[in-house]
Amino acid sequence: MDPIRNPYAPGAGQRPPELAGRDEQLTAFDVVLERVARGRPERSLVLTGLRGVGKTVLLNALRSAAVRKGWGTGKLEARPDQSLRRPLSSALHQAVRELGPVAGGPASADSVTHVLGVIRSFAQREAGTDAKLRDKWSPGIDAPAVRGRADSGDVEIDLVELLTDVGGLAADAGKGVAVFIDEMQDLGAADVSALCAACHELSQNGLPVIVVGAGLPHLPAVLSASKSYSERLFSYQRIDRLSRDAADRALVAPAAEEDAEFTPEALAAMYDATRGYPYFIQAYGRSVWDLAPRTPITAADVAVAGPEAETELAVGFFGSRYERATPAERDYLRAMADAAVADAEDGVEDPVGSVATADVAAVLGKKPQSLSPARDSLLKKGLIYSGERGRIAFTVPHFGRYLRTQA
Repeated sequence: MDPIRNPYAPGAGQRPPELAGRDEQLTAFDVVLERVARGRPERSLVLTGLRGVGKTVLLNALRSAAVRKGWGTGKLEARPDQSLRRPLSSALHQAVRELGPVAGGPASADSVTHVLGVIRSFAQREAGTDAKLRDKWSPGIDAPAVRGRADSGDVEIDLVELLTDVGGLAADAGKGVAVFIDEMQDLGAADVSALCAACHELSQNGLPVIVVGAGLPHLPAVLSASKSYSERLFSYQRIDRLSRDAADRALVAPAAEEDAEFTPEALAAMYDATRGYPYFIQAYGRSVWDLAPRTPITAADVAVAGPEAETELAVGFFGSRYERATPAERDYLRAMADAAVADAEDGVEDPVGSVATADVAAVLGKKPQSLSPARDSLLKKGLIYSGERGRIAFTVPHFGRYLRTQA
């Protein structure tokens, strides 16, 4: 079949041609936007799930929904080696620009200038009050920094003041502001605490600002460890693999746009191969399309394309993460995979290979304490996560199966 017309798109955060199986989240977010716009109380939102289930794609779709409602939006990706100040300042600068001019003449223009100055003050505080001018970073803001606002050096105090001012401006404009944070579990402990405190303050004051975060399955535990009330601050949405109907729609709808179709047997074979994981569906869809001689695509075509699709996953999805691990960390990952097989009930392995850390140590023949450096490093790299004390799991579905194919 014509590869130029291939509709499937495996890629990090790349929107698939058919965003199937996420209607519930999109509809719920539309309700949140309307409630906040009308001054109704509403919680911020947190999306959690494994790698490859489409959290970033959904995050971008939610942002688009906010933009269509006339909201100001900004997005950032958290990194474990970076403070929240600079990326959040850039995101809020973008959001204020998207709000547009506030009606009311010069006084309103002064309000915009004031908020931009507070954003600049918040950003520059990272360099310190005595830093030289060349070291004071600014997110492209012409307004002068506002002294004494969001620049105390205590990120919790500063973030509360910053988002309060941004929320006040949004309320005056009759709109809302939404901040989207990807890889939210990588925020530093102080930044997580500050963000929770700011969301708490915003909800108490009824200001039209919400935070929409996305992260790995242990993100709720990260938030809860920071502030005990975080469980009531956010609405948590678990993003998982697609149902059979949604997975079929992710394949059939794009194919129909190109005058192609799948046989029922082919769709069943595709679901067996992909297990309903969105990234896997796109990878298999692209390979099957390129290798199928004609439409309709058959189960035989899926079988022929399987090796190429698995190679795509091995290199672009599994391999890129495996290469980040040191030799000692790879030993730990393989031991996790072996322990997961031993723990499998009725021969059915947990897709994320959830195992006890003691079992991993037993496979390696070492004491659990001696393996702490490797485990902690893998946690920081985002290759594994700990959903509960004493247990760990892969952040990538079926990573254990991939590891057992490696020498």
